[in-house]
Amino acid sequence: MIIVSGDEIQGLLAMNDAIETVQTAMIAVSAGRATMPLRSIMEIDGTNRLGIMPGALRDPDVYGVKLISLFPGNPAKGLSSHIGQMVIFDNDTGAVTACLDADALTAIRTAAASAAATRVLARQDAQVLAVIGTGEQAMRHIEAMTCVRDIFEVRVAGRTRDRAVAFIKRVGPKFPDLTFVAAQDARKAVQGADIVCTVTSSVTPVLHGDWIAPGVHVNAVGASIPNMQEIDHGLLMKSALFVDYRASALAQAREIIDALASGDMDKAHIRGEIGQLYAGEIAGRRDDDEVTLYRSLGVAAQDLACARRVLEIRRLNHG
Repeated sequence: MIIVSGDEIQGLLAMNDAIETVQTAMIAVSAGRATMPLRSIMEIDGTNRLGIMPGALRDPDVYGVKLISLFPGNPAKGLSSHIGQMVIFDNDTGAVTACLDADALTAIRTAAASAAATRVLARQDAQVLAVIGTGEQAMRHIEAMTCVRDIFEVRVAGRTRDRAVAFIKRVGPKFPDLTFVAAQDARKAVQGADIVCTVTSSVTPVLHGDWIAPGVHVNAVGASIPNMQEIDHGLLMKSALFVDYRASALAQAREIIDALASGDMDKAHIRGEIGQLYAGEIAGRRDDDEVTLYRSLGVAAQDLACARRVLEIRRLNHG
């Protein structure tokens, strides 16, 4: 059995490669070439959780399950809030063939998915990025956004301005060509931004629709289970909404569930899955004033495709 560490994954899977890999996987999902039961969440102690994400992709075939602990207090201990393993099985025998660090895999594939969506939804002249959140996903999203747009300025907002300042001191040197600004709060961060990424673990909205100007593209990433919510009702309703996987969005995106229950929104408000857009089956941004929203839940197909790619590169490197 192959064991692949987080450091090895980061060394093997470049962000540009991950973006292409995820985009291909999402086309497969929307074409029906994937089996993906909804993510299961097991409560541990009222704060911490275990996430279970099984799935299978076809052509080429790969199947497995991601087991990931969600411990929001971990960053204070210098650890990732998402820790676990991606287990890959042999297609012929069912035996476990590989275990990959789920922390690194999740961080890269999530940002790559946002970048793939941004590439087809954000205005071509988008240059100013706002990131709400100061964890690993914030850093990865900055890296990913620079792969698909000519970003020159990044505004960062955390729970406090001090957190944003500390993040910039830690991460800024990795991006010497970018200008970083520590915003006083999220509202200040998004003023004048062309692209906004929310990458928090908040249970209440951190981004409001009346803060978002015409033409902005939003990647709402952090709320992957129904008791979390990063964006408010107003942003949902004013946006052209695209999702990674319709079944997940309808069952696990809090703001979508609430809007449907209230009758303010019907299912037709979802323009479609991002894989349909990549495949040219649906239209994306209609004009430069439209607000576009990519609501990311994260799906097993992204993990499977990136794990397969890591193992492929590893085999090539080892002869």
